[in-house]
Amino acid sequence: MIEVENLTKKFGATLAVDNVTFTVKPGEVVGFLGPNGAGKTTTMRVITGLIYPQAGTARVNGYDIWDDPVAVKRSLGYLPESTPLYEEMGVVDFLRFTAEARGIPKKDIRARVDEMIETCALKDMAFKDVSELSRGYRQRVGLAQALIHDPPALILDEPTSGLDPTQILEIRKLVRKLGESKAILFSTHILDEAQKTCDRILIITDGRLVGEGSPQELAAMAKGSSLYRVEYRGELQRLLSAVPAHMKVVQEQRLPDGWMALDISSSEADDRSEELFDAVVAAEGKLRRLARKEATLEEVFLHLTGGGEA
Repeated sequence: MIEVENLTKKFGATLAVDNVTFTVKPGEVVGFLGPNGAGKTTTMRVITGLIYPQAGTARVNGYDIWDDPVAVKRSLGYLPESTPLYEEMGVVDFLRFTAEARGIPKKDIRARVDEMIETCALKDMAFKDVSELSRGYRQRVGLAQALIHDPPALILDEPTSGLDPTQILEIRKLVRKLGESKAILFSTHILDEAQKTCDRILIITDGRLVGEGSPQELAAMAKGSSLYRVEYRGELQRLLSAVPAHMKVVQEQRLPDGWMALDISSSEADDRSEELFDAVVAAEGKLRRLARKEATLEEVFLHLTGGGEA
C-alpha cells in the first residue's frame, strides 16, 4: 500500500534521507523510529507529496508521487506532529469543512462526520471550539480529519507526543483498530509505544535505514554480545578471576538474603552459559540462578543507531 524506493532527499549540503527503501502492507502498522534529525519526518513529507526528493520515488495505493501526486493525497490520511487545526472553528464545523475540502459528496458529509465523532470518541467535545480542547482531544480531531475520506493508508507523525499515559493508551488502541484495515506508518520516539502498537519496526539514523523487522528480528540483528543474570553466593573476587576473558560484570547488586545478583556481559554472541557455570564451580561458590537475558528494544535501538556510544 505504501512503497518507498531508493528515496534520497537533500537540503543544501545536508543529506536528510539516504537511499531509503521500505514497504507498508494493508492491515499493517509499521513503526518508524529514530533519533531527532534522523530523517523520519522528511521521509513522511516526501510520501505525502509535500516535498519532492532528489532521487527515488514513493507510491501509495499504486499511485506515484511524480506521476499522480493528487491521487497520492487522495489515498492518504496525514497527521503531522503539530496538529494543524483552525482554533476558531467548532469540532463539527471543522470536520465538515475538511470533508468538503476532501471532495466528499454533500449528501454523505453528515454521516461521515458522525462516524468520525464516534470512531475518535469526540461526542462530548463535538460542539466545542477547537481552542477549548485539551492536547489529547486535539490529537483525536487531527486523526478524525485524516480519516474522514476513508483513505487506505495513514501517515501519523508522533501522534502520542505530549499526551498523558491515559491519552497515549487511548490513541494506541485506536491506531491498532485502524490498523486492522489500513496501512499505517507510525512515527514515534517512544520505544515501548512502538513495541506495543506496531507489527513491524523501521529504525533510521542519519537518513539511512539501519534496522527493519519485528522486535524479535531486530534483537537478532543487534547480536554480537550476550548478557547473563547470575545469582551467586561466595567470594566475588574468586568468581571474577575464574570467568573467561571475554566476560565482565557490568552490574552488581547485593540481595537481602546474602546472595549477589550479577549482570555479566560477554563479547561472544553464542550461548556461553556453560562457561559461567564452570567459573562458579572453580570459584567454589553457589549458584541459584543462571539465565541469558534477551536484548530489549531499547538496547537494540541504541545499538543500531550508535546511541549507546553517545
